[in-house]
Order: sequence, then C-alpha cells, then structure tokens
Amino acid sequence: MIRCKPLLGTYVEISIDDISHEDPITAIEKSFAAIEQVQSLMGFHNPNSELSRINARAHLEVIEIHNWTYAVLSIAKDIYQASNGAFDCGVGAQLLKAGLLPSHCSNKSAEYGGLGDVVLMAPNKIRSIKPLQLDLGGIAKGFAVDKAVEALQSGGVRSGAVNAGGDLRVFGSSSQLITVRSPKNPEQLVNVGTLENGSIATSSLYYANPHLSPIINPTDMNHIQFGESYSVLAPECVYADALTKVLTISQDINHPCFTKFSAQALRIAA
Repeated sequence: MIRCKPLLGTYVEISIDDISHEDPITAIEKSFAAIEQVQSLMGFHNPNSELSRINARAHLEVIEIHNWTYAVLSIAKDIYQASNGAFDCGVGAQLLKAGLLPSHCSNKSAEYGGLGDVVLMAPNKIRSIKPLQLDLGGIAKGFAVDKAVEALQSGGVRSGAVNAGGDLRVFGSSSQLITVRSPKNPEQLVNVGTLENGSIATSSLYYANPHLSPIINPTDMNHIQFGESYSVLAPECVYADALTKVLTISQDINHPCFTKFSAQALRIAA
C-alpha cells in the first residue's frame, strides 16, 4: 500500500509491505501526523512554530521546547561540533537576505549566532548567547522521516519505506533500488545500489538558481556552487540529511563525521 501527501515543502510517500495487527490506513495516517507535527514545530515558514519562537526569544529568556525540537537541536549541535562548524543551522539570516526564506520575525540584529551559541538545558529548555535565525531545513526533514517510520512500527508495520523528496528510509524486509538524478542531465537517473534497513539523502543544485545556491557555507556565509550530486547513507535519516551538508561543503567523502555517525558518503561527478 502506498500513500502520498504534500508536506515539508515536497511530496512525502509512505509505503508499507507488511503489517501485523493495526489497520494499514490508520498506521499511515499516524505516520503522516508525525510528519505534520515536525513541520508544525520546526518550520521556518510558520511564524507560530516553535522554531520561530526560539529565533524571536531565546536570546532574551530561557524557553521550554518540545522534546522533538530538543532532540533535533541536540543532534545538530553534535554534528556541528564533529564537523568543526561545517554544519550549522545558523544560516537563516543569510537565506532571508537572499529572499530564500520569508521574513516574519521582529528579531533584527547586526550579528546573529549559530549552533555554537545555543545552550541546551535539560529538561527540554534552550537559551542562546546571541540572537538567532536558525533554519532547521537541513536536518528536520530527515528527523520527520524517522518519526514517520517510528509511527508505522508502533502501529504494527513490520516492513516499509518513507520518502520525503529524496530523504528516504527503508525498514524491515523491504529493499529499494536507489537512483539519483544525474548532475549532467537531471532527467536521467543513476543507479547507486539497493537500500535495506537504512536511510539515504542527497544534496544537489539540479533546479536551483545557478547564481544563488540555497546551500550556505557557515564558515564564511557564502552561497556555494557545485555541479556534483552528494549523497549520504546512514542508519537514521536525520543523520543522512544533515551530513549531506557536511559533504557538500567539505567535498570530502572521507570526512571524519561519516565514521563517527556510521555513515557513508557518495559523490556523483558532473
């Protein structure tokens, strides 16, 4: 059974192959609901999201946040530290300046901080040393895929897959042939193997503005341009999603981050 919905700025496809006890439609709807909750909590485009509240208030006061948001920020900080800053969600202000994100926050500052300025305080509290314009678009989609898989499994689904616009996780006895678009010709698909019980995410600029990349190098805040396609395989999609940015920015398929987080990097040349 396969169902698809527009979520997370893309189309999310959920497929199940084997279910033990719950009605399959109910299991899929619970899975979509988990994705919708991640979107509601961490969407930059939503002025009422928890992320928008963090950006507006965390430099002024301690804020209590949902445990899912806390988990994403905790993982993001781990990857930020392991990558020596190559992964940093504190690029929202630059994306706003470029017109790639909407402006709805009254938080105006000459200098915004990043993940290094975020202080996570148990249980589920956050504050920031500097004003923030965090954008979790480079990690929250993968987290949403993982939460969708968890919802399926709790509903008795033993085998299936969740695909959010190329952020894919396969679990159980299912396996999927993995293809990515060719950087030379986006209409052509390149076979990169079969995925079982794992995740893959890809970063590329197939259809992006060639003069204004949506991927920012946080070390100098420049929009980076590249012709290759970069993919990362990892046990969980949150890591595959985030680590594609480390790969794209470093262009190092042997970056220590991949070993640390049990991931594997793949580059398809232009």
